[in-house]
Amino acid sequence: MVMGMSSTWGKGETNNNNKNNGNYDYSFKVLLIGDSGVGKSSLLLSFISNSNKDLQDLSPTIGVDFKIKLLTVGGKRLKLTIWDTGVDFKIKLLTVGGKRLKLTIWDTAGQERFGTLISSYYRGAHGIILVYDVTRRETFTNLSEIWAKEVELYSTNQDCVKILVGNKVDKEGERAVSREEGMALAQEHKSLFLECSAQKRENVQQCFKELTLKILDIPSLLEKGSAVVRRQILKQKHRGGQVSRSGNCCS
Repeated sequence: MVMGMSSTWGKGETNNNNKNNGNYDYSFKVLLIGDSGVGKSSLLLSFISNSNKDLQDLSPTIGVDFKIKLLTVGGKRLKLTIWDTGVDFKIKLLTVGGKRLKLTIWDTAGQERFGTLISSYYRGAHGIILVYDVTRRETFTNLSEIWAKEVELYSTNQDCVKILVGNKVDKEGERAVSREEGMALAQEHKSLFLECSAQKRENVQQCFKELTLKILDIPSLLEKGSAVVRRQILKQKHRGGQVSRSGNCCS
């Protein structure tokens, strides 16, 4: 367990979506899942970016597209089906309790008919955010009917932390799912629970904070998070060694 987390959340946090350096203590994979239009991308951008323009310009995450290529290799006829899963991710670097964290947050296409095609994205996830729209009851129902079942089927970390998030509470007059119902479903699935408004940036930081602090409170996830960092360092050393040996051969 890493102590003293609550008081130091966000200290020295930085955005870094382009570089994959190893200057951190733990690396955690977080998934955003749920139906299309529930606000997963808005939730992510609200956490990553301080610009309201990013939220205004946001377009829905595209689902899955594919292309087929027929070719012949060595007398064998091949059919290649090339999938574009529409999955985006952002990286957030921050310091919590003196520990440097790297969060890789995956925003998956929220169309259930494509769900099984992205099973690999569940693999190795330390945290999963299940998002529904409080104004659309079917998105809440689908958390149990579709998304929770996929988590159970594809998640490879037994201790993976889950949080149910009811988005769009700024549309209170259109609410179709009560807070009490959300809390009950979260309890049923042994998950954390929170309601938020990505557009108004209400409770967004709290969502990622509660998830991250819970991950840091589970020894098995801490070990796996540090193992990711160790593997990355070894890969970098290996690449460096290859470059060095290549240089010596040419000298």
